[in-house]
Amino acid sequence: MSTIASLPLFHQITGQQVLVLGDGPAAEPKRRLVERAGGVVVDDLARAIDEGVRLAFIAYEDESACEVAAINARCAGMLVNVVDRPELCDFTTPSILDRNPLLIAIGTGGASAGLAKHVRLRMERVLPETLGLLARALEAVRPALRARFPDGAERRRAVDAALSEGGALDPFDREAHTRVAGWAAGEVTPRSGGVIELALASADPEDLTLRQARLLGEADVLLLDGPVPPAILARARADASRQAWDASAPDSAGEAGLTLVLRYRPAD
Repeated sequence: MSTIASLPLFHQITGQQVLVLGDGPAAEPKRRLVERAGGVVVDDLARAIDEGVRLAFIAYEDESACEVAAINARCAGMLVNVVDRPELCDFTTPSILDRNPLLIAIGTGGASAGLAKHVRLRMERVLPETLGLLARALEAVRPALRARFPDGAERRRAVDAALSEGGALDPFDREAHTRVAGWAAGEVTPRSGGVIELALASADPEDLTLRQARLLGEADVLLLDGPVPPAILARARADASRQAWDASAPDSAGEAGLTLVLRYRPAD
């Protein structure tokens, strides 16, 4: 059995007190994080102990002060996070990709916060901003789905098919949330294929737009009109078919899924 470095959990703290000790650039992000999640910041250890606070962030600049505070908070039954001291932590905070209510937490078990951040930044470019709307829409149709699919296993299969790549509610489609109600009512059929042309002006994949990056990750067929930089092709699905574009060939593209015509024209 494979192991993982830590147990990822989403902790509901709305209206609950959370201890945050320290001042300056290390403590302030923790205060903002607690408040963003609906928690109430407490900055006094004795009060936190008296009132039964269960979570603590410690961000003193003095290492000895951090160690003492961590021991006292832990002895009082708190789960402790000491900023930049993973060996003193009961938990670590991930880099968060927010598509509320959908949250993606990326952590390295304290090994490298910078790595987690840059993985998140890459994912930010690919995942549509409308994912939260999709989640809310799916929540709203749960009663309708239970009525349409009384059997739980059948209901799960229907949801899986809709949310799969190319499905009626493909999460990478920014318009998927607009089809949820119709899909739940049985009025939406699976998406058919299509052909989209992408004109690329740079060989650097970092210059891809959000839309271009998403389409590369979704496409079933890539038609290459001229030499397309390998770094760009590396962002496409590994199993996507790659063919040379032939404008004179019969147009059968798009019949089996999403087809991209890629043209690389370097900017002057």
